[in-house]
Amino acid sequence: MKKTFLNPFLIKTRPFFLLSLLSLLSLMSIQSQVQAATVTIACGAVGAEFELCKKHAEKWAQQTKNKVELFQSPNLTNDRLGLFQQIFAAKSDQIDVIQIDVIWPGLLGKHFVDLNQYVSKSTVDKHFKSIVDNNTDAQGRLLALPFFTDAGLLYYRKDLLEKYNQPVPSTWEELKKTATLIVKNEKKNNPRLLGFVWQGKAYEGLTCDALEWIDSYGGGTIIDGKTGQVTINNPKAVKALNMAASWVGTISPKGVLNYDEEASRGVFQSGNAVFMRNWPYAWPLGNSKNSPIKGKFAVAPLPKGKTKSGKHTGTLGGWNLAVSKYSKNIKAAVSLATYMASHRTQMERAPHGYNPTIASIYHNKKFIAQNPFVGKLNATFSNGVARPSKLTGRSYNKVSNRFWNAVHSVLEGRTSAEKALARLEKQLNKIRKRGWAKNK
Repeated sequence: MKKTFLNPFLIKTRPFFLLSLLSLLSLMSIQSQVQAATVTIACGAVGAEFELCKKHAEKWAQQTKNKVELFQSPNLTNDRLGLFQQIFAAKSDQIDVIQIDVIWPGLLGKHFVDLNQYVSKSTVDKHFKSIVDNNTDAQGRLLALPFFTDAGLLYYRKDLLEKYNQPVPSTWEELKKTATLIVKNEKKNNPRLLGFVWQGKAYEGLTCDALEWIDSYGGGTIIDGKTGQVTINNPKAVKALNMAASWVGTISPKGVLNYDEEASRGVFQSGNAVFMRNWPYAWPLGNSKNSPIKGKFAVAPLPKGKTKSGKHTGTLGGWNLAVSKYSKNIKAAVSLATYMASHRTQMERAPHGYNPTIASIYHNKKFIAQNPFVGKLNATFSNGVARPSKLTGRSYNKVSNRFWNAVHSVLEGRTSAEKALARLEKQLNKIRKRGWAKNK
């Protein structure tokens, strides 16, 4: 019988060897778990947003060996906000990275990770300071990374303006006159042609449109940003709303009071409107391969009010990326948000109408070539009007809701602009007395 000899060294070192092996296996297991982290991102759903988000999120997953899932968000911003508020109120880890409106940091900020703890200052400093400041709370917490920026623009059918020898309207009064002229003369060629489409539904989009009208007449910004005083009840704001109400049933269909961004774009892109107010995302879609208006339209700053204080303006919009503090994979979520907001990703999104938040991109020759209206955007951003979201904090949703409902009542003809704004002033002052940021 053959004897088996045991190596004394192995006998003595086996406990250490087994312990090391177990430690190695444990480390490999942890690394595997980190690499296989599943991150859920809630992107937008307007235009090409969702598909672009999916494309770049999957690129990040391939590079990092993580997994990514997309959360399908509602189309309307109001619906999105309500859903996200429910999810965060439950402290759910259902969403890791969330695309938030520029007006939401004050509303949802307590649910977000401070990105200053994870993202380098040099990375943050590449973005427009105004947007970074908007995303930073009073305690200095960076609540979201800038993703893309927006401002309202006027889209117009340049072929029709040229046909009737009409200039691009400089004032709202000129727009109404030109729209009326063209629709009347084009009736035989296109009986479905409308003069002007915009966002008239009672939601956040109407707040953006109406703020543009009022600011363009020199009527202020609803609430004074420095004093916090309610300023909406003034003659210039009344004039602006009366002007807009005069469009309904004339150059705009009565159905415009149910239009959002996509409904407006659908009409304009099908060739059935002379003018449209919308965000920059509509530009590449209107020029897509199968678009009936490809090459037939252009953009310009929105018209100004016909007053001494009138000016071209556009409500500032845009979206940012925040990380939920309830996420089980915060580091991986931050990695995804940083990738999505990076120079490379923003450059790839720019041709689709999603304007970069990184300043250096605006000096990039490729970007300028792909975005021929970039000069108009720069002017619009410089003269843009901000909604009073940072000042009012958690009260902003109430403020905006009261505002768009007051405006909608005027557009519907249910009440006069004078009465609607006087009532709105009282409503907003009640909220103000309780403290803008303290309201829940």
